[in-house]
Amino acid sequence: MPRNALYASIVFVLAVAAAVVSFVQGNWFGVIWVLLGGLSSNMAWFYLRKERLNQAAERNG
Repeated sequence: MPRNALYASIVFVLAVAAAVVSFVQGNWFGVIWVLLGGLSSNMAWFYLRKERLNQAAERNG
């Protein structure tokens, strides 16, 4: 797994946990955490896909 994808996945997990805690406490600030979680999830998928495409290009020469 590429390093950037790993970091984005960690941020995703932490953002979702922060959103859950925020909503449980009755704070609407959790919406921002949900948006950050969506952004980091998309970044993780982007870097994973980029790595797979690079590996396929190297195999095909």
